[in-house]
Amino acid sequence: MKLGGKVCLITGGSRGIGAATALKLAAAGANVSINARHDDAAARDVRCAVERMGRLSHLVVADLADPHAAAIRCVEETRSALGDPEILIHSAGGPAPGNILDVTPAAWHGAFDVHLHAAFHLCRAVLPAMREKNDGAIILISSVAGLRGCSNSIAYSVVKSALPQFARSLARDFADSNIRVNCVVPGIIRTRFHDSLSASQVRNNIENRIPLRREGTPEDVAEVILTLVQNEFITGETVTVDGGMSMRMV
Repeated sequence: MKLGGKVCLITGGSRGIGAATALKLAAAGANVSINARHDDAAARDVRCAVERMGRLSHLVVADLADPHAAAIRCVEETRSALGDPEILIHSAGGPAPGNILDVTPAAWHGAFDVHLHAAFHLCRAVLPAMREKNDGAIILISSVAGLRGCSNSIAYSVVKSALPQFARSLARDFADSNIRVNCVVPGIIRTRFHDSLSASQVRNNIENRIPLRREGTPEDVAEVILTLVQNEFITGETVTVDGGMSMRMV
């Protein structure tokens, strides 16, 4: 897919992986609508950075904890400001700690709302126009926590494990319409998500868990997302970006 003039909607686009992806796709020529929960300095900085590249940009303030209403707002505002989204990247999310005895029902359902139910409603909203144009790319952001057993993270792990299968099912259903759907699985990426880690936890990750001996960056993940958006012969795939962490035996 050539990105010049294409309209891209990125949820969770004000920070971390979402923000890095917004800049990466804008640099490749896309006009970018970013979704964030707040109209804050971080969101405005991303929007301004996109516009400094000569691209069009829009900020949709909506909380995907209310997945149906927020998804509709994201798509309708993007359509009004920039046109129908031809690229959707669902990057919004957050931690949901606790094992099954600790996590509250509200936290359990909330994890499904932001990560999975939002993906459902966003895709339902963008797919008709993509199908009409016979072109589109959707990227869902999972996590290595959805690939392997992860202690004290049952809600987060379960919803993240569902996203690769959601991507495969969509990819199969809409391949005839030239709509490609893929999933990216980040490992330990230096974002706000990992700010709660202690110095000893960070050291253990680097020395004992990640074969490449470093944390990843949002830009590492954004590079893969850009490739999956541009490559027109990849669909239904799950690409892990974790420095080798999930492939090791010891």
